[in-house]
Amino acid sequence: MIRKLAPILGITFIDILGFSMLIPMLPYFVTHFGAAPVVAGLLFTTFSLCQLIAAPLWGHASDRVGRKHVLIISQIGATIGWAMLAFAPNLLIVFIARVIEGLSGGNISVTQAYVADLVAPNERARAFGYIGATFAAAMIFGPVGGGLLFARFGFTAPFLAAAGLQFVTLMVTYFMLPESKPKADETEAHVGFGDVLATLRNPHLARILRQKLALSLALYGYYSVIALYLQGQLGFTLFQTDIAFAVYAAFTVLVNAVLIGRASEHFGDRRMSTIGLALLVAALALLPFVHNLATLALAYASLTIGVGFANTGITALISALASEREQGTVLGVSSSLDSVAGVIAPPISTGMLTRWGSPFAGIESLVFAAIALALGLRVGRTPVNASAES
Repeated sequence: MIRKLAPILGITFIDILGFSMLIPMLPYFVTHFGAAPVVAGLLFTTFSLCQLIAAPLWGHASDRVGRKHVLIISQIGATIGWAMLAFAPNLLIVFIARVIEGLSGGNISVTQAYVADLVAPNERARAFGYIGATFAAAMIFGPVGGGLLFARFGFTAPFLAAAGLQFVTLMVTYFMLPESKPKADETEAHVGFGDVLATLRNPHLARILRQKLALSLALYGYYSVIALYLQGQLGFTLFQTDIAFAVYAAFTVLVNAVLIGRASEHFGDRRMSTIGLALLVAALALLPFVHNLATLALAYASLTIGVGFANTGITALISALASEREQGTVLGVSSSLDSVAGVIAPPISTGMLTRWGSPFAGIESLVFAAIALALGLRVGRTPVNASAES
């Protein structure tokens, strides 16, 4: 399987290497213009609102014209957006750059659809785990590299480095990535925009998509505030935050590359996701009580395993319930739920941190993680879930 997935894994690694330079830095970048922390949440919201509009459309387009073309468009938009950040003189240009990247971005759902094209349904949880491990491996080096560039050259250098890495992925995709899904034959029944709406009305998919939305609301709320939480709770500098991201990412590689495939085979995707959500709830409940590295390590170990099990398990269930011709559309709809969460959650979590301090930064995430867990327990092992796991 690794040999089959190697081209897309390599492209994903370079892509996320650049992306992960920016995520810990954006809240600091926003506040260096004199803005309040809640503006950082609004920046995440703006990007996610654009992806909410774009992700289902790009997923649908990838079902029609192939995955490779859509990945190229996404990479062009990211290259332009990140280069604009390097020279942004004010917050208006920062927001415009994120709008460009958001509207052109469909790479996550299209990458998932590309993987689904190449592997059998019963192998997808393991394959999605490899994608998650690749994300995490890149995030070991990206934040540290970004922090070192910032320390020596300021904000411009890491943004330019990220844009350069994105340009490399564009070239590699164009010249080296084989297409996994040839352009649809004109006589073949096309997936239309009505299929996007049908996905939301499908009762079997809708139950899992509601759980996916609750999980995304939990994760996006916390990811948007994590740098500010570490600064407020433990007094971390930007470089210390980058190191914390790298350590978290290293453990995530282990979870995704080693544990997820075995957990999926042993428990099935439904039970694996439920175990993950329980661990995530426990980790988020611990965050207000983190006051040293030992308690931070305990919380983050539970959070890492929880996120890996829950996110990969739910994504595999969604993919298994989609037909082969609808993988891009259905996974695009699933990705758009991440965007909905990105619109709603960051202003809440950053607003709570601004008003009440870092101990309250994870409360929004805790509430929605508990809702996702309750939804998973309610669904249980219905016949459709069993079939999705087989």
